Amino acid sequence: MAGGTERTAAPRDRFTRLGTSPVAAAVLTGTVALSMVLVAFGNITDFGTNQQFVQHVLAMDTTFKDPQLMWRAITSPALQNAAYLAIIVWEVLSAAVLVFATWLWAVGLRRNTLDRARRASSVGLVMVLLLFGAGFFGIGGEWFAMWQSSDWNGLDSALRYVVLAGFALVVVHLPAGARQAD
Repeated sequence: MAGGTERTAAPRDRFTRLGTSPVAAAVLTGTVALSMVLVAFGNITDFGTNQQFVQHVLAMDTTFKDPQLMWRAITSPALQNAAYLAIIVWEVLSAAVLVFATWLWAVGLRRNTLDRARRASSVGLVMVLLLFGAGFFGIGGEWFAMWQSSDWNGLDSALRYVVLAGFALVVVHLPAGARQAD
């Protein structure tokens, strides 16, 4: 069009837009959101399996049973179940925030308004980091010596979520970059 502006982006431009950091941030946020939805769904629909996990970790019954550490054990079923329910509630809240953030990315990419999406993603991703980093590494791994258990050790699984959420958080905060015409 001579003298005017083209209303729609050329197919090549639309395709190359998929390679921008905001699109990568949106996809990573959606990936973590999906993972958290499935984690929460699994813990709700298969309540007993991970309930046993939490009970054994808190009871410290499969650790080295060092007398200087065993005073930390929580053997009360009521407290164990309360801890497990708190984990599930945190997972559901994290998933909800991340699903909302993914929606904000989808809307923001079309309107070129990404600040709300970045902030919502940051909240959800930090929630995941708190759950798996502070909760599983710090509290479960160190305080309750989960690392000593060959049967009830969730540190490898938690590491995957920490790495994914941490990487997503970095990408979410990458600058969008200068837009240059070819």
